[in-house]
Amino acid sequence: MDVKRVKQILSSSAEIDVEYNGVSVWIDSLNEEDQTAMVHLQGPLEETSTVEITELKEV
Repeated sequence: MDVKRVKQILSSSAEIDVEYNGVSVWIDSLNEEDQTAMVHLQGPLEETSTVEITELKEV
């Protein structure tokens, strides 16, 4: 995924499915300088991680 698409997803009111390593995640924020995003797993744990945006996939 690229910075432009991450920004579109963050500003969208629609629910857009995104995966990181095959796991559904929500994108919480974007760090353009580092090309990373803060994401959390969908589900009861809501564990957060910082990941490279190139590793995110829209499904």
